Amino acid sequence: MADVALQSGNVSIAETSDRSKVLQKLRLTDIGFRLLTRGAAIVVLLILGGIIVSLVWGSWEAMSKFGFAFLVTESWNPVTEQFGAISPIYGTIVTSIIAMVIAVPIGLFIALFLTELCPMFLRRPIGIAIELLAGIPSIIYGIWGLFVFAPFLQQYVQPFLINTLGNVPGIGNLFAGPPYGIGILTAGLILAIMVLPFITSISRDVFAAVPPVLKEAAYGLGCTTWEVSRYVVLPFTRVGVIGGVMLGLGRALGETMAVTFVIGNAHRISASILAPGTTISATIANEFTEAVEPIYTSSLILLGLILFVITFIVLAFARIMLMRLNARVGA
Repeated sequence: MADVALQSGNVSIAETSDRSKVLQKLRLTDIGFRLLTRGAAIVVLLILGGIIVSLVWGSWEAMSKFGFAFLVTESWNPVTEQFGAISPIYGTIVTSIIAMVIAVPIGLFIALFLTELCPMFLRRPIGIAIELLAGIPSIIYGIWGLFVFAPFLQQYVQPFLINTLGNVPGIGNLFAGPPYGIGILTAGLILAIMVLPFITSISRDVFAAVPPVLKEAAYGLGCTTWEVSRYVVLPFTRVGVIGGVMLGLGRALGETMAVTFVIGNAHRISASILAPGTTISATIANEFTEAVEPIYTSSLILLGLILFVITFIVLAFARIMLMRLNARVGA
């Protein structure tokens, strides 16, 4: 200790000055890094605020003219300048529900198979195939859906659904009408195929992050693979799984080109999911170039604002659900 004190006491003025400069440089670097990251976060808020302001500003004319009736009116007539959003809202919600009902269980089962049951030599090819599905542009899905998938549904699947389920009390109206091929059901199935890779990839990654000791302990107690997946893997990764599902739902709500090709683009609400319909994003993509009147353009922008609000509500609901899950586990 005496040697250390002696050495510290022999530090020259030049060395002290150099050390002060180094500390000052590190302090400035840290301040710059803090300001840079804070600025990046603020830029995100500014962009989000700018989008909200521009949507409200652009849709103000339609909101002033139609008011709340815009949300509950089915009519969409550019000639008479009468617009209502209930039909696109209905199509957006129903197609997204169909997509998630199909894609979520299949995606989770694929992810569980890849992490728990799949032989090692098959994991990489299947993983690459999933990533390729996620990378295919949406317009490719739309072209394939229009020229291949919709005719297949029209010839084989929809007649079977109409003949077997069309007369069943309670659900018969969902499968009534002629087999168009295109329609709400076709759009929902295409969306399910599109969001499946996102749900599968994220679920596979979070399942792979489960500590092996937890699964080994469950297997040591005599649990089966299903019981380990049900009581260990899924509870441990619920936050990541819900995040993947919400990511898929966000894409389903906002998907444009693929849905535009196969949904039929009809502004009407039908009880049958085989009938043509439309979504908010498909309506905007189809008609924005034809909107020459200010009220027409404002109505389309108002549709965009409604889609923004729907997406915000979905994400807020997901956050609340995660908070309740965490609180339940903490309790």
